Amino acid sequence: MRRNEIDYLLGTLLDFNKDVSDIIFTVDRPPQVEVSGQLIAVPTQPPITRLTAYQTEMIAMNLVAGNQRLVEDLLRTGACDSSYSLGERARFRINIFSQRGNYSIVLRKLNAQIPNISDLNLPEVILQAAKEKTGLVLVTGATGSGKSTTLASLLNEINAASAIHIITLEDPVEFVYTQKKATVNQRELGTDFDTFASGLRAALRQAPKVILVGEMRDRTTVEIALSAAETGHLVFSTLHTIDAGQTINRILGMFEPEEQDQIRYRLADTLRWVITQRLAPRIGGGRYPLVEVMGANLRTKESIMQGESEGKSFYEIIEASATYGWRTFDMSCLETYKKGLITEDTAVLFATKRGHVTRGIDALKKSRGENTSSIIDLRMTPSIEKKAPPTVPTTLKIK
Repeated sequence: MRRNEIDYLLGTLLDFNKDVSDIIFTVDRPPQVEVSGQLIAVPTQPPITRLTAYQTEMIAMNLVAGNQRLVEDLLRTGACDSSYSLGERARFRINIFSQRGNYSIVLRKLNAQIPNISDLNLPEVILQAAKEKTGLVLVTGATGSGKSTTLASLLNEINAASAIHIITLEDPVEFVYTQKKATVNQRELGTDFDTFASGLRAALRQAPKVILVGEMRDRTTVEIALSAAETGHLVFSTLHTIDAGQTINRILGMFEPEEQDQIRYRLADTLRWVITQRLAPRIGGGRYPLVEVMGANLRTKESIMQGESEGKSFYEIIEASATYGWRTFDMSCLETYKKGLITEDTAVLFATKRGHVTRGIDALKKSRGENTSSIIDLRMTPSIEKKAPPTVPTTLKIK
């Protein structure tokens, strides 16, 4: 396939549905798109019922466009990351990887415009993270949960409000920021710097007030990010973790046991917010974000330094701080269910403690006068008369 043929194919796949989030090319499968979490084969002209190994390789080579570093990464490690623009129409984050001797390609569609927090249906308390002056802000969640979009929205808020220097370290550059009040310099892994650790170390000498690190992948990057937060910078980054508690444990787990006490104190001093996301299927189509939000107070600092214990778990701390806008996933599930945006099954499936959510849903149903059980018209069965036991003679006759 030539470059113009690939562009035509990508355009056809995007035209299939306005909510296409990913495009996937795999050997022996037709071209597929992901819509609301479901993969769908898309008819093309001319028809492609099964991609061949040669076709996927040609697509991969055209997408990397002869970039020597990407080709070396693909051959050496079996995968590479890049970005691709379809003219003015769309931009993609690309991952090309080897499987069973063939190449597969996943293209994540990126929004042309950076959305606002309200457009993303995220809680307003998240905006407080953009008002911090120093410290560490982490946005976590599984792959495809919207971490990068949330970070871009937060940085765009800062970009519009403050005349400061912002540096981003990304792999690859996803959202292109318009220069507003802030001055934004975007650096891409492999093109502008070789590792996140070296890029972050260099950023400390480039006079930024805000630094975005695309992902904290190793202990060196975490250590430098903590140093940056300690020396007066506001650092944003991501981790692949499922909740606030696991985020803390994941960071500590990158260090040796004898180092963890010191890291606990440093993390307690610098951590400002942990925002964790999950995308749940929405009634009527599409997906809706379920969000856990934990800020920093004396109780969170104590639990970070001394570890979680009974009555001092991060879950319980977030619950107790609900008046400040903090929320657990369970609270988010119940609120979204109450609004009629997700089903009961979805709310229970995405909950952290399913028993809490189940009881919350039952209480909500009772307040609405709805049944809380599928068992109805329950009645007592009539009693069954018992036959009297045979009489036993009280005297015995002896012959």
